[in-house]
Amino acid sequence: MASLLIVDDDARMRGLIRTIVADLVEFVHECSDGAQAQASYAKRHPDWVLMDLKMPQVDGMTAMRKIKAYDPDARVIIVTGNVGESFRTEAESAGAFGYVMKDNLFDLRDLLTTGDAR
Repeated sequence: MASLLIVDDDARMRGLIRTIVADLVEFVHECSDGAQAQASYAKRHPDWVLMDLKMPQVDGMTAMRKIKAYDPDARVIIVTGNVGESFRTEAESAGAFGYVMKDNLFDLRDLLTTGDAR
């Protein structure tokens, strides 16, 4: 089974995501900031990173770029409430594996089980 890093500044959202994917992963780690995510990724090398974009210290796009620079094979799925197509385009060009809207969290299950990027 896979390991997962959930990065979101909202503890309730992290808990909701954890609940939705709990049966698909063996280990789940959580962070509330992009800087913590970078350190946690370097320490744990999870199979998947679920990354929010808007966070107070280091935003998700910056954290994803740094994680991808450290490990080009890192699989980062952006999980956000930002609807704008420019966010999706920027995330994809920065190497995001997928882009899931927070109002469609069950889409995470498809990405994690099939590994098909969206």
